[in-house]
Amino acid sequence: MKIKDLIEKRAKVWEAAKNFVDTHEDENGVLSAEDSAVYAGMEKEIEDLTAAIDRQQRAEQREAELNRPVNSPLTGKPYMAPEGKEKTGRSSDEYRKAMLNALRSNFRQVSNVLQEGVDADGGYLVPDEYDRRLIDVLEEENIMRRLATRITTSGEHKINIAAAKPAAAWIEEGGALTFGDAKFEQKILDAHKLHVAVKVTEELLYDNAFNLENYIIVQFGKALANAEEDAFLNGNGTGKPTGIFDGTGGGHLLTTLTAALKSDDMLDLVYGLKRPYRKNASFIMNDATLPSLRKLKDNNGAYIWQPAYQAGEPDRILGYKVETSAYAPKDGIAFGDYSYYNIGDRGSRSFKQLNELFAGNGMIGFVAKERVDGKLVLPEAVQIMKLKAD
Repeated sequence: MKIKDLIEKRAKVWEAAKNFVDTHEDENGVLSAEDSAVYAGMEKEIEDLTAAIDRQQRAEQREAELNRPVNSPLTGKPYMAPEGKEKTGRSSDEYRKAMLNALRSNFRQVSNVLQEGVDADGGYLVPDEYDRRLIDVLEEENIMRRLATRITTSGEHKINIAAAKPAAAWIEEGGALTFGDAKFEQKILDAHKLHVAVKVTEELLYDNAFNLENYIIVQFGKALANAEEDAFLNGNGTGKPTGIFDGTGGGHLLTTLTAALKSDDMLDLVYGLKRPYRKNASFIMNDATLPSLRKLKDNNGAYIWQPAYQAGEPDRILGYKVETSAYAPKDGIAFGDYSYYNIGDRGSRSFKQLNELFAGNGMIGFVAKERVDGKLVLPEAVQIMKLKAD
């Protein structure tokens, strides 16, 4: 079944479920045991359809990535590039081809063009084309890289923040002026090292039919993205970025619930955020939190959860987008404008080959490294609501 058909079917089941509850609740809003079982079946069907939609969307994304041609066909006559615009260094086509040949030959065919990428440890900087495609994978897998503000840094990066602003005041004619102070603070983006390593058999490495380039980029990208997202959400700033759910450097803690979550609590969370930040705000929560939210109604009996009716569109709660992550804490919900979370990438990512470590097993090791930091520069831009512990 196509994604469009699945989405339409889910919408119909959801409408039927809402109508079923509205027509079978007693005066106290309670369903009988038999009706509860019927509603649970409808809800299970919605969850299954949602899982099927997500699965097909991921399959389409993988299919598009795998079908992307490695080489572009020649569609015009050869021409001479204008002077001054020829790609050089790590951006050159020669560097990219030499990098791939070096990987396939266990770095036994290192040419002069590859010497531009040699570092003190014998690692090789990723060509510019590789680095951009790795960023593509990180964006697809990591919700925070899509929502946050990204900065490329060459050293310790300082972000200036207006902590206090002068205020206007009324005075009588001839009265004395009052002077306010403008105070400033700084947030510092440093660089924490993150790496991922894989082993590849020599047979696969030397087999031209094996898409080595795509394999390494996709696997490294997913592993880095998962580790990054965990840190951007939960990191404590010690050896890793500071996450938005961190109790010290994260978002502002609005409230800690002592009872089960209610629709009024979600309203408090939305309107607890200052109006300027609500324009681009969205929710971040764990997938396990959604089932309880989907059952909540407002004072008019309407469900506050609104499923997406178009492919690619996120579900919404109270009109705001919902982002889910397996790394978000199960006892917390964030709501805010995550563009105030700054991600600092320190230079380019790098590849490194391990010649001897797995030589006895007939395998070659590869390591990808990056240096990155992340901080919420304005804690008031994100509000956190802690849920009651089970």
